[in-house]
Amino acid sequence: MFAAATKSFVKQVGDGGRLVPVPSLSEADKYQPLSLVVKKKRCFLLQRAKFTSTPFTLNDILLGDREISAGISSYQLLNYEDKSDVSLYGRRGNHMVNDVGINVAGSDSIAVKASFGVVTKHEVEVTTLLKELTTRKINFDHCLIRQSRSSRKAVLCVVMESIRTTRQCSLSVHAGMRGEAVRFHIIDEQNPKGRDKAIVFPAHTTIAFSVFELFIYLDGAFDLCVTSVSKGGFEREETTTFAVLYRLRNILFERNRRVMDAIARSELYMDDLFSDYYYDKPLSMTDFSLREGTHVRVNLLNHNIPKGPCVLCGMGNYKRETVYGCFECSFNGQKYVRLHAVPCFDVWHKRIK
Repeated sequence: MFAAATKSFVKQVGDGGRLVPVPSLSEADKYQPLSLVVKKKRCFLLQRAKFTSTPFTLNDILLGDREISAGISSYQLLNYEDKSDVSLYGRRGNHMVNDVGINVAGSDSIAVKASFGVVTKHEVEVTTLLKELTTRKINFDHCLIRQSRSSRKAVLCVVMESIRTTRQCSLSVHAGMRGEAVRFHIIDEQNPKGRDKAIVFPAHTTIAFSVFELFIYLDGAFDLCVTSVSKGGFEREETTTFAVLYRLRNILFERNRRVMDAIARSELYMDDLFSDYYYDKPLSMTDFSLREGTHVRVNLLNHNIPKGPCVLCGMGNYKRETVYGCFECSFNGQKYVRLHAVPCFDVWHKRIK
């Protein structure tokens, strides 16, 4: 019955879906600000996650003896009095049958009266808390951390706000038949035992709460997930390995791109150079520039000079080598220049004229 009343309260108050109803009156005192709860993900997408209370607070799982001094502010939220009748048919009715705990045989509706009175909201000062947690780390030896870390469906959460009653409150439930003129047409002589139920619970009872999920890294650092977009959990070893491989992949792709750009630029330069040469002077494969008064092409092997890259087309990534050259020219401190017979020899000497 308490769970049915808190669910109805959360549904009416709303708060953008962040509020969670307290599931049990016996656990209401465990959902205080900075308390830790475990969120267990459901298998089905349409089912909401289940929150389980723990006897620990955020201070208990942190390394060091310094207590968190973030303040908790409180203010009056609203005055809540609710009287509603719920049909036993449909999804909500099925939940109510399980929650109210009374005999509903022969009934088609349940009347619920919840008198919470003035309720107050108590919330942690988020900015102050974030500043305090900047240098703090998680104690992986704590039993709650070990148990939560072993389950992939468990996410640790910190209670950031709670909604409490300020006075003694009452809940009453009655199962009956709907009437035409009044909300319920109750037939007293056919009202069997167990069709009415009422409970009274003390002041300062928590009826709803909201949480921030924790994302815990391998080195013990952690983040508070202050938005619904960010998700909590534990950083896994395979996640770190994947991230490293992904970064290496990006580095290799970038390196290959730079190499291909350099090759393209060098090939474009050579294409322009040779196209200018062919445009200015048609050349046959036997034209070795042996005209009188010009530099002479020689075979460098005859002078004990090994084969090497051509200074024009062999200095890039593709090492185009040749045995020919010119002794009348010098390059990079050498008293000769390696040049392909065609067309590099004539292109080289055309440029130095």
